[in-house]
Amino acid sequence: MTTTSEARTRSGRLMLNKVPEVTVWFWVIKILCTTVGESFADWINMKLGVGLVNTAWIFTAVFVVVLAVQLRLKRYVPFPYWLTVVVVSVTGTLYTDILTDQLNVPLWISSAVFSVLLAVVFGVWWMRERTLSIHSVTTLPRESFYWLAVLVTFALGTATGDWTLELTGWSPGASVMLPLGLIAAITLLWKSGANPVLSFWLAYILTRPLGANIGDWLASPKVAQNPGDPTGLALGTFTTSLIFLGLILATVIYLTVTRSDVTETYEAAHAPQITADPRRERIGLAGFGLLAVATGGLLVWAHSQPHVGPAPETDATSTVQLAPGQAVKKFPPAKVDALKALASTALKDARSGNATGAHAAAQSLRDLWDADQASLQPLDNTGWTFIDAQMDSVLKTFGIDHPNPPMQPARQEAELNTLLTDMR
Repeated sequence: MTTTSEARTRSGRLMLNKVPEVTVWFWVIKILCTTVGESFADWINMKLGVGLVNTAWIFTAVFVVVLAVQLRLKRYVPFPYWLTVVVVSVTGTLYTDILTDQLNVPLWISSAVFSVLLAVVFGVWWMRERTLSIHSVTTLPRESFYWLAVLVTFALGTATGDWTLELTGWSPGASVMLPLGLIAAITLLWKSGANPVLSFWLAYILTRPLGANIGDWLASPKVAQNPGDPTGLALGTFTTSLIFLGLILATVIYLTVTRSDVTETYEAAHAPQITADPRRERIGLAGFGLLAVATGGLLVWAHSQPHVGPAPETDATSTVQLAPGQAVKKFPPAKVDALKALASTALKDARSGNATGAHAAAQSLRDLWDADQASLQPLDNTGWTFIDAQMDSVLKTFGIDHPNPPMQPARQEAELNTLLTDMR
C-alpha cells in the first residue's frame, strides 16, 4: 500500500522525503513497533512499579528528545525514524491509558475525542499544505503534522482497540482477527482504486490494535487468574518486549544496508504510479462505508452474545479474617514498608485536605501493589488476598478502578487506617 506523491511545497526548509517508502517492510516493522509499545509500557508501569503517570512523563520526555533528533535530519534514516515510532507508540498508548485508568473516562468517549482530534489535525494539515501524502514530507511543517498525526493515531488505536475488547469480551488471540481482516479488506479496496492516502491512514490506525493484541496474546498467562482476564502464551511483557525489539533492530539494520525503503531509491527501481481514477476512488469510498457498517454490525452482534467480562470489582471482598500484621508476616519487610509509606502519605494528604496529593499517592499505592503481586502472592496467597481486598476498598474511596466518584475524606481516612493496621 503506497500513497500518491504531491509535487507542491510551501515555504520551509526543503529536504528529501523524511518518511520511508510504504513497502511490506514498512507494515512489518510498524506492527512490531506497536507490539513493543503495548508490552514495554506494561512492563515498566507494572513490573518496575513506576506508575502510569510517571511512565507517561518519562516517555513524553524521551519522545521530545528523539523527535528533536528526527526533525533535525535532512533525509530519512531508518534508525532514528523507527526509534521515534517505537517511542511514540508507547507514549500514545499511555495517554489513552491515563484517560481510562486514571481519570475513568469511558473508552467510547476517548475514541470519539481522539477521532475528532485526528480529523482536526488532518484538516489543518490539508488546509496549509494541500496534501496528506507521506510522499511529500519534505519540509519541517509537513513533518511536524505527520508526527502529530502519528501520535494521535496511536492514542486512537489504543482507545478503539480496548473498546472493542470491552464490547465483545474476545480474547487477545481472537481479537487479532478483526484488525487483521480490516487491513486485508482495506488493501483490496486500495488495489481496486480506492484513495491511497485514505487507505494508508486507515490501515495505519488499525495496526495499533493489531500489534497490541499480538503483544497481549504473547504476554498473558495461559490460565486466567480472574474471570474475563486475557489468556495467551505466557511469555510475559519483558520477554515479549525483548523479542520484538530484537526483530525491530534486525529489520532496521537490513533496511539501513539495503536502503530498499528510501523513497528515492525505490522510485528509481520501480515504474511511476498510475494516475488516480476519480470514479474508482468514489467506488472505494463507498466500499469503506460498507466496511464500517459491517464492522459496526459485527461488534453489535458480538456484544449481544453471552461472554465473560472482567470480574466485578465488588467481588474482591475477602471472607478471610486475619489479625493485624498477620497478612504481611511472610512478605519482605522492605516491600511492606514501601506500601505503608505510600498509604501513610495518602492518609496525611487526605487529612490535610490535599485531595490531589491523596489521590496521586493512592494511585501509586495501587501501582506498586499490582507490580508486587507476582512476588508476594506466591509467598502467602491467603495474606495477599486479604490485603488485596482491603486495598480495593481503599481504591474505591478514591474512585480508582471503580466507576464511582471520590468519596468524602473521612471515608478515605477510615479505609487507609484499616489498611495500615492490617500491614503493621
